[in-house]
Amino acid sequence: MILEECFYNLRIGLKIKVLSINLYFASMNHFKKTLKNPVFFALNETHKKFKLSFNGVDFYDPEICPFGAFIDASKTEEALNSYAKISESFFLVSENDTPTFDTRHVILDRKIEGCQMVLDNLITIEITESIVPLTEENIDEIYDLVWLVMPGYYRKRTFEMGDYYGIFKNGKLVSITGQRMQTDDFIELSAVVTHPDYTGRGLAKQLVYYVTKEILKANKKAILHTTKGNAAINLYEKLGYKLTRDMNWWYFHRK
Repeated sequence: MILEECFYNLRIGLKIKVLSINLYFASMNHFKKTLKNPVFFALNETHKKFKLSFNGVDFYDPEICPFGAFIDASKTEEALNSYAKISESFFLVSENDTPTFDTRHVILDRKIEGCQMVLDNLITIEITESIVPLTEENIDEIYDLVWLVMPGYYRKRTFEMGDYYGIFKNGKLVSITGQRMQTDDFIELSAVVTHPDYTGRGLAKQLVYYVTKEILKANKKAILHTTKGNAAINLYEKLGYKLTRDMNWWYFHRK
């Protein structure tokens, strides 16, 4: 009886271990899938409350974020015409596919060639600055700072997409980093901006490190997007991020 019980427990243990391994690989496969179309999966998972759909193409509520994503490029023409009625300018985000659009209603300003980075292994640095969570009281300050440094995509309600953190100097918000797109697997680090009068002091590096740790505490994987050739890529790599793929941002505006 004792021997049979041992074998039984061993079989149960092996089954549990196999199940855990299968679940792990299933989770990893899903994560890799979401990386290929991050806006689409964010809108269909964690951020589905912000989703607007037109002809099978998904967009964020334009008051939150002017991003959209698609599976079938043949459907984007009609969808863009509809979204343009409620948003003056906006982006479609895709790895490889080229969206179709109707030049009678929307104009393609430019294709922004970007890239995606995923945290491999966070490299520890010393935090010497006082980093604080930002609240709704800081919304105007965040908006003004982002638009000063990186105008075009941030909305005041983008703040609702995730947590934001900042560094103040003499009572003035001078550097921020926040969280933007989110899925069941990842949180995207975004809005890495520092006031021009305070660059070169390592503020952004400390904020990126701090916010990345917060993402890991939430048991999510950390990713980010930036433009190709951005000097900040070197900073991200020093913290343990690695380039994974191209990610293009098609910037349109209403005609």
